[in-house]
Amino acid sequence: MNINATLFAQLVVFFILGWFTMKFVWPPIVRALDERAKKISDGLAAADKAQVDLRVAERRAAEEMTKARDTVSELRAAAERQATSIIEQARAEAAAIVTQARQQAEAEAETASQSAKLALRAEVATLAVAGASQILRREIDAKAHADLLSQLQSELK
Repeated sequence: MNINATLFAQLVVFFILGWFTMKFVWPPIVRALDERAKKISDGLAAADKAQVDLRVAERRAAEEMTKARDTVSELRAAAERQATSIIEQARAEAAAIVTQARQQAEAEAETASQSAKLALRAEVATLAVAGASQILRREIDAKAHADLLSQLQSELK
């Protein structure tokens, strides 16, 4: 056998095998590799988009938390102002009621004092008239006058 013919036959078989591989085997492998590369690139793009979306969502959540904290602070401040206002109103009303009650009590005490003074004056006048009439009925005696004055003093007490 001739080395050139063997080499030529092997070369023909090699080219036929290469052509068969390029025509029937290679295209499905290239398609599978292209599809896999496309899936990988789509997955990486989706991961990048998801990271961007996550950052945007985190930023929005932080903004919402800040807004919520601000709103809570405003509500707390408004509630504290309202509570202070209510307390001040209650204190003012209580002070007005106390002042009114004090004025009413003072007026009642003044009225009672006036009526007691009038009653006392009337009683003193009655006692003075009674004492004078007793003095005038008795004879003038120092001892009788002293007894009469002590009796009047005990009646006044």
